[in-house]
Amino acid sequence: LAEPRLLPRPRGSSAEEEEEEERRRPHWGVQTSLDYKKGTSRAPKHHPLTETTTASGRPQASAFNAGNFKRGGRAHSRGRMASHGRRHMHDPNSEAYKAYMAATLERMRREYERRRREEAERNARARGTKAIEVDTIEAYPKENAKHHHTEMFDVFESGEPPLVLRRGQSFFMAIRFKRDYNPMTDEVYIDFSIGPNPELSKGTFMSLRVPAQKGEFRLAPASWEVRVTHHDRAVLSIQVFVPAGVSVGSWKLSVLGRSKNDPEAKSKFRLDKDVYILFNPWCKEDLVYMENEDWRREYVLDDVGKIYMGSWKQPQGRRWIFGQFGELVLPACTLLLEKSKLTYAARANPVKVVRAISAMVNSADDDGLITGNWSGNYDDGTAPWMWTGSSAILEQYVKTAGESVKYGQCWVFAGVCNTVCRALGIPSRPVTCYASAHDTDESITIDRYFDKEGEELKKYSRDSIWNFHVWNEVWMARRDLPPGYGGWQAIDATPQETSDGFYQVGPCSVAAVKRGEIGYMYDSPFVFAEVNADIVHWKEDPSSTFGWERSKTLTYHIGLGVLTKKANMSVQEGMEDAEDITASYKCKEGSDEERMAVLNAARSGGLSILFDLPSARNEDVTLKLQDIESVMIGQPFSVTVSMRNESNEQRTVSAVLSASSVYYTGIIARKIKRDKATFVLQPQDEEVLSLTVEPREYLDKLVDFAMVKIYVIANVKETRQTWSEEDDFTVTKPRLSIEIDGNTKVGQPFRATMRFQNPLDVELQDCTLSVEGPGITSAHVVHLPNVPAHGEWVHRETLVPKRAGSRNVVAIFNCRELFDVEGSVETVVQE
Repeated sequence: LAEPRLLPRPRGSSAEEEEEEERRRPHWGVQTSLDYKKGTSRAPKHHPLTETTTASGRPQASAFNAGNFKRGGRAHSRGRMASHGRRHMHDPNSEAYKAYMAATLERMRREYERRRREEAERNARARGTKAIEVDTIEAYPKENAKHHHTEMFDVFESGEPPLVLRRGQSFFMAIRFKRDYNPMTDEVYIDFSIGPNPELSKGTFMSLRVPAQKGEFRLAPASWEVRVTHHDRAVLSIQVFVPAGVSVGSWKLSVLGRSKNDPEAKSKFRLDKDVYILFNPWCKEDLVYMENEDWRREYVLDDVGKIYMGSWKQPQGRRWIFGQFGELVLPACTLLLEKSKLTYAARANPVKVVRAISAMVNSADDDGLITGNWSGNYDDGTAPWMWTGSSAILEQYVKTAGESVKYGQCWVFAGVCNTVCRALGIPSRPVTCYASAHDTDESITIDRYFDKEGEELKKYSRDSIWNFHVWNEVWMARRDLPPGYGGWQAIDATPQETSDGFYQVGPCSVAAVKRGEIGYMYDSPFVFAEVNADIVHWKEDPSSTFGWERSKTLTYHIGLGVLTKKANMSVQEGMEDAEDITASYKCKEGSDEERMAVLNAARSGGLSILFDLPSARNEDVTLKLQDIESVMIGQPFSVTVSMRNESNEQRTVSAVLSASSVYYTGIIARKIKRDKATFVLQPQDEEVLSLTVEPREYLDKLVDFAMVKIYVIANVKETRQTWSEEDDFTVTKPRLSIEIDGNTKVGQPFRATMRFQNPLDVELQDCTLSVEGPGITSAHVVHLPNVPAHGEWVHRETLVPKRAGSRNVVAIFNCRELFDVEGSVETVVQE
């Protein structure tokens, strides 16, 4: 890190020059008899408080000698007015006299204090006891930012940017004093503080004495340290090292001046800008150190990424603009940390910081950032799918002084959580688990209960299976756990279950989840169940000790896959940029290692007895639900179940097929269609049951993400065999295409054309378009005209790039009949 430019030396800053200036400076005010005798002071002609002398030698206020005054339109003689003024001025009870005397005494008092102060300063300079005072500080915010990997923050576009530093590194600053700095008589201290009550013992205050001579660091990187790099009369250049274990957040910096000859003499100058200190993935001593440079670029510096949704059979990626370098992001992060009530000392520990972040990103119990809503009614806020990124949410939070933003769902919570972590310097990535279990009782199973007839008893279970769920992984060492459990840690900001009294999850070691070690902090049982729970079907059985018979265990339905965006790859339109990280959470489904992890987790939770209970036998009718691969919105689809009697006896099978729209959390929204049939299967006989659903039957019943759940339940009369199966699929929507005309350059307008084809037989009404592109355009919403049935929709926008480099534009179309039609494009902006 090269030393920045030096501050210029102030004119007249030496002691000799100041004394010469003092001698030349006139001193107005009351003159002593000594001054008159020496003739060392002369009053200005028009000083407002100057006194003149009458012929009789008595003083007269000059304000009353200004000439004739007009009263009532007539001129009064100078003598009459003067006589009138003297009469009132000499009357001790008159208001004019009292005001005159009060002003005179106050003037004399100020003059006396000024003279004594100047005399004390002259004596102090002569003795070398006056504390040195700071004239200004140059913190070199932009120069330091380049070496701290923080130059991308938008705050540097302002005229007076703050300091944005990473711990575990040094930075330069220069101090210009009001006089020459003399290390033989002057002492200078650099003070750092965070919080309202900083304490040295808590690590929230540090005072560094500037050494008298130039030198090198001796204590770094283990401790705070300061060294002198240059000294030129009144200008002192220093380098400060910030250790890797300090608290992150907004610090205050002050310079304290003292005199070696007078311990009581001191001065203080506070830098009038924030000093943000962040985590440092580039520093080996920092707990968030990440060795791989490609990973650092992806998980710390990339401000656009991808979040995966849909279903495992039809995964869909969605560009999300993290925007961690936005102008109000750091203030928003500071506000969140303040509201979290996390102690300032604890903010040095990334484990505690990310746990607090997972709690504060949602507003369930602590006035956090985002209000969750899965009801489908978003009239008093913004529908979750209308957000294109995190910046608009964080900006709204700051501008409303911490009022929770409406609304979000899991991918919104994860996207914003990712932004906050990356802004603070914590490597982070959103991950999506398909068929994610929501275990409400830490049984690491998803339990479903059925009566004797095979009808599900929903009142007995609160567990659910989400079609997909998005959380975050953060990278850090875990010194609070045994070796081998560091690296990626799962945190979840979506409010689902409380932990330690708050809606928060993690950090949970991903390595511990894979091994079934659910005893390690934090919230390992919950995360384990999300990716590897078993689905257990319980059927009423009065003859059983427990009153229930375990009729079926499904070991392969949960955690079908876990995806995240590949590092060092630009965002693609398809799924080429997706990385399957399922193996980091669980061994191959059905393998001995995977089953041992489940049993290990069950034993850790004291629930192994559930895996030892006998299952129902005599299942000689096989049933299979045919998968539905893809359905374009506006097209019909069919549900098909095949059955085969494998026995040598007749079997009577009753089956129920149903199709419902569901929220992505697995909760039924609206029933679409249902059918029931009974078949008599002869030995080795086969039968097929089919249910066809027309567009008119489902279009007005679709909810968020247009997901449909197929559910089939069947009972065999002769053997009491119960069989159930379910399938989820997403009704596919058209993509919104974005085309950019010509080349893009900073400061030069370009046109973006957006279009898609209406796939429906009806007109699209109440159309809006959300557009955002970091470095190109801030988030905004455009209201559009209706789109005809099966018509093409086209919209053009003129945009002006602000920054060079690879940039993304994301757009989302919404209307009453069709919502969340998303598109994006990447362009390289030239200088």
